[in-house]
Amino acid sequence: MIYGYNSPMERSYTSDFGEKKEKVLGVKEVGIAMAMGLGARNIPEITSKIRAGASNMEIQFMGVGRGSAQGETPGMFGKYHRQALRELSKVSDVTLTTHASVGIPGLAGQDQQGNFSDEQRRMALDEVNRAIEFARDTALGGSVVVHTGEFQRPISEEPWAEGGEKFRGFEEEPEKAIIRVVNKRTGQVMHQIRKNEEVTRPEWVTKKINGKEIYTDYEGNPVNKLENRVPQYDKETGLLKVKPTVWVDFVEDAKKMTDEIRKDKGSNFNEEMDIVTPEEAFLKATLKGQESERRGWAMNYGKRLDGYFNELKRYSKEKKYLEEEYKKAYGNKKVEIEGRLKQIEEGGGGEVGLKRLRREIEEDKEMVIGNLQQAEDQKRMGENVISTKKYALQKSFNGYASSGMRAMEETKQKNLEKPLFITMENIFPESYGGHPQELKRLVLESRKKMVNMLRNKGTSESEAKKLAETHIKATLDLGHMNLWRKYFKGSDKDFDKWMLNQTEDLAKAKIIGNVHLADNYGYQDEHLAPGQGNTPIKDMVKILKKHNYKGAYTVECGSSATTDTSYFHGLMKTWEYLGSPVYSMGAARDGLPPAQWQSIQHSYFGQTYPPSFVFGAYSPSNDWTLWSGVAME
Repeated sequence: MIYGYNSPMERSYTSDFGEKKEKVLGVKEVGIAMAMGLGARNIPEITSKIRAGASNMEIQFMGVGRGSAQGETPGMFGKYHRQALRELSKVSDVTLTTHASVGIPGLAGQDQQGNFSDEQRRMALDEVNRAIEFARDTALGGSVVVHTGEFQRPISEEPWAEGGEKFRGFEEEPEKAIIRVVNKRTGQVMHQIRKNEEVTRPEWVTKKINGKEIYTDYEGNPVNKLENRVPQYDKETGLLKVKPTVWVDFVEDAKKMTDEIRKDKGSNFNEEMDIVTPEEAFLKATLKGQESERRGWAMNYGKRLDGYFNELKRYSKEKKYLEEEYKKAYGNKKVEIEGRLKQIEEGGGGEVGLKRLRREIEEDKEMVIGNLQQAEDQKRMGENVISTKKYALQKSFNGYASSGMRAMEETKQKNLEKPLFITMENIFPESYGGHPQELKRLVLESRKKMVNMLRNKGTSESEAKKLAETHIKATLDLGHMNLWRKYFKGSDKDFDKWMLNQTEDLAKAKIIGNVHLADNYGYQDEHLAPGQGNTPIKDMVKILKKHNYKGAYTVECGSSATTDTSYFHGLMKTWEYLGSPVYSMGAARDGLPPAQWQSIQHSYFGQTYPPSFVFGAYSPSNDWTLWSGVAME
């Protein structure tokens, strides 16, 4: 090759000849995710990834509960394995981070049926604790990633969705969204409410007082509680009036109920838990109607019982009298008394009789008791109605706070060289925690819970806040954030701007402790290597660096395992995309352009010619050459 020669036919010719690519992240700053059971199965396979050039590595556990070959868990790695990983990372100068089981969808305790249980929550917490212990033994601290996804919720109903004008799950979601309500005592789903449902309920008596329409009783007196409202009476039909009600009616009812509670509780009003939501108002109204119906039937049968008891008293009194008279009677009088006693017992001649009366009393007694029991059950259910969001988030905040406490305790007890901390990962848009603002709230509220736990143990408030900020953080997954693209009601340009603004907001909040680099086209979480989809990763990383983020950047490029020659090629694509040069800081070679990532075997970065650099099984061998190398005389 003649140095300095350059033409479009020469493989080193590029359109950006002489231009230096912007370096966003260096090779040493970018690590790779290792999914145990999929990307690697044992220590030698992890070692091979380190030797290939990975400087950071996140050990990710695919299994939950008891491990398997395809779903490994922390419990499958014993003391020797952990020691080997610890020593390997030290010798290789590789930073390890940990990812708790991907099989736990947050710490609210929701199961596949949508119900919440302490058993499910305990299992999830155990998985996080196992990961914390694994990180303690191998990484000697650092990030422990935990998936969020606390519960499924309609996208359009959240404040940041702006009523579906900015985000919506499907076109008609603002009108047809399904919202769940649970029992706060059991965690079981009580009802799934669709917003376009209609519910029939009474048309309440109202009148205008001082220009304002208010509820009154039948005598025109204002009622001070919504539960004391009375239905209008229709003289023509002789029935009470009812009408269909829709979602907006319950929005208004929820506001009125909240005002009542705020007035009753005063300074003890809890802005988080005491505000009544429309779905709570909806179900409370439904249950109140069912309760009233049951009480109405109980009163109806109770009224009949009152008559029966009077009749029973009359019969019993007469029977007792006749039995005394029978002892003294003779002849026809005795026969006459016998006939009457039989009539009293068996009935007939216009008489019901004690036998039938007792049966009627028993039947009506059962109806009264049954209806009263159902009425009390409906009342109790109404008292325990709570929105899924309220219920789940309280459980989640407590769960993450407990995990933060565990990370803090392990850090102190083992005197680790760096603190252990959990990092909640923004998961898919369909579940809570997927939106950046939800992720932010989970972190900040969980920190508050941890502060309370520490304060109860005697820690000062300032120290408690510092510890909570140290041990509870967030993992920002850039690929997961890009999945909001399919639900965004605007242009791609506007969506990219939204992503950058959200990244800036999270960076300013100082909650990010770990970053996942992955790409996609905004539809599914395909785990493309950065730069291969439409996520504005470079600009997002620049924002993080601007705000002095110093944590790990981990590439999740699972698609490379099948669409490229190896999983590791995803990391090489990332190095190329983020501007890391090939050796020698990308210096030119004797007048030639800098070495390019396109020149490496199997890279396929627009390559249509044989590579300059070959590695692996097909690299040239030194075992046989045409010339022995012996000097010729």
